[in-house]
Amino acid sequence: MEILKCQGVRKVYGDQNNPVVALDGVDLSVNKGEFVAIVGASGSGKSTLLHILGSVDKPTSGSVIVEGTDLSSLNPRQAAIFRRRKVGLVYQFYNLIPTLTVRKNILMPLSLDRKKPNQEYLEQVVSSLGLSEKLEAMPNQLSGGQQQRVAIARSLIYRPTLLLADEPTGNLDQKNSREIMDMLKLSNRNLDQTILLITHDEKVALEAERIITIEDGRILSDEKRR
Repeated sequence: MEILKCQGVRKVYGDQNNPVVALDGVDLSVNKGEFVAIVGASGSGKSTLLHILGSVDKPTSGSVIVEGTDLSSLNPRQAAIFRRRKVGLVYQFYNLIPTLTVRKNILMPLSLDRKKPNQEYLEQVVSSLGLSEKLEAMPNQLSGGQQQRVAIARSLIYRPTLLLADEPTGNLDQKNSREIMDMLKLSNRNLDQTILLITHDEKVALEAERIITIEDGRILSDEKRR
């Protein structure tokens, strides 16, 4: 089932006298449960695309439809709510709130909507990410790999339509990078989570079932590996 569709997505920064084209007519379709890696050199447009897919930014032209919602139709408040409920965002910087426990950081998206967590699902997420014994710890008591797991758990707690990960292993050593990729694959397999992963690391990209290569704001290739 198709849950993401981009048609003719174009993003231009600057003014008409000095335009910078970040995306130049991107067409993309993603089905539920896919694990997609988007690769490209720095400046290729991959992070711009992720921000548009996550409703953080809007395209100059073209359309992005996520689970039936046209993102260009959302005002800033609606976009913020959409991100919280429908899109899980994971960055290489963990963006945890240092004064809150691991449990409260994970539950933050639900707390903002004054919703109670499904305890069974919460336990499933924290158990699969190896965080069951860390729920009352503070972020500064965790390793970098553990903090990234908390960020992933927070992004999954609302059962988002999409999980968008921008260089999630960029700040980690080889061991922790391996663990984070295993966790993402586990959530894709066990929770049927649709994942779009931005990376410049070919080894990380090879963990995905589909690799999209972007160059100069255009899709150069789209390869299904299995």
